[in-house]
Amino acid sequence: MAKRVLTFLNVLSAALLVGAMFDTWLRGDTTDLSPSAYVQHQQRSIRALNVAMPVLGIAVALLTLVAAIFTRDNPRKRLLLVVATCCFVVAGVVTRLLNQPINAIVMTWSPDSPPENWSALRDEWWQWHVLRTLLGICGLSSLIVAAITAGRATDSTTRPRECMTPTIEVLP
Repeated sequence: MAKRVLTFLNVLSAALLVGAMFDTWLRGDTTDLSPSAYVQHQQRSIRALNVAMPVLGIAVALLTLVAAIFTRDNPRKRLLLVVATCCFVVAGVVTRLLNQPINAIVMTWSPDSPPENWSALRDEWWQWHVLRTLLGICGLSSLIVAAITAGRATDSTTRPRECMTPTIEVLP
């Protein structure tokens, strides 16, 4: 039962994390905003997400790592969980080292007079956001495949083929 709860919490938290990334990507092309509108939009987003997203990202990476550690009996699931963990960790590193420093700069801007290089920083931030979103999608995809992978690695050797029926099993 604990493994099922872990799987549920892991997939749910990863879906929320990647959903927020994807939402920003979907709504995201800010090149049509005026400098003032861009600063207001970005500052509002930073205030709303700057604490919650890193906390959620750390929780997702840790839950996925714990799931991988507890998946000793199925090397394929374990590999998928390790790949997912790596994707989530690298997305977090991109966020911390590349997006958040730009966020800190944007928070110092006045919407009435953004600096001359505002669009260059906007474009750089976007480039890193796209990368972390793709990493998040890859991580979530690996996590979901691991969660729905049927049976144990040894199932095909312990049951006759004609008795095998497709099943969905939660992580580990």
